[in-house]
Amino acid sequence: MEDRRDEIAIPAWEGDRLVPVDKIEVHRRGLRHPAVSVFVMWQGRTLLQQRAAAKYHTPGLWTNSCCTHPLWGEAAEDCAKRRLGEELGLVDLPLRHVGQVEYRAAVGKELIEHELVEVYLAKPLREPRPAPDPLEVQDTDWVTLEALRIDIAARPERYTPWLAIYLAETGLTL
Repeated sequence: MEDRRDEIAIPAWEGDRLVPVDKIEVHRRGLRHPAVSVFVMWQGRTLLQQRAAAKYHTPGLWTNSCCTHPLWGEAAEDCAKRRLGEELGLVDLPLRHVGQVEYRAAVGKELIEHELVEVYLAKPLREPRPAPDPLEVQDTDWVTLEALRIDIAARPERYTPWLAIYLAETGLTL
């Protein structure tokens, strides 16, 4: 069976109107669109995911715990909770909104992310045990924010373009 996860419409701005547009078309045209990102923190470390090799852009790169686009009419926090479950098998994590970031970045294959991102922090009460969907996530790792910032500076090619932006613009701390 063919995986059609990338063949969906997401909200995007065309002019000053938010309209549903095919997700791949949004990225081909570099349309500004809403997004959600989550950082899961546990005992001084953040959970990173390595994007699956089959992802339509930035395959194999390391990024924050969870990133996605809300579906049409879906609230940002509901979207964050849904995707934590779908990508990492993590449910019922308490989320706190920590900021909004807008960025535009080339992500390979002539695609552009131009996102207005709601950034959330999850600090669970007990140790989270990720169970990644292999179609979404190739690997996971727990790292301190300090070690992550140092490694991004030394080896930026290992990371998604948006990760360093989030760290700088949200002032994320443990």
